[in-house]
Amino acid sequence: MRLRYTRRALAELDEVLSFIEAQSPRGALSVKRRIEEIMALLVQHPQAGPLTSKGRLRRIVAYPYPYLIYYQANESEIVIHGVRHGARRPFSQGD
Repeated sequence: MRLRYTRRALAELDEVLSFIEAQSPRGALSVKRRIEEIMALLVQHPQAGPLTSKGRLRRIVAYPYPYLIYYQANESEIVIHGVRHGARRPFSQGD
């Protein structure tokens, strides 16, 4: 199973980690590791996140951190569409 990020998802992930790192480099490393664990989980279990109201878009929480990962999965790949703090307005494909 292939894992791919959209440009926007990479930009959002960089924004999240940069923001945290400015306050706590150790905290940023912890969040990054947790997101990497979630990505490994998705490769093994692509349907792990529930479907959103946006059709085939799924969402999974990087618990215990309040970050939501939005993605689509098919037979051959997982496409990460966004990484957002849970307090931000909901993700939309037109965002």
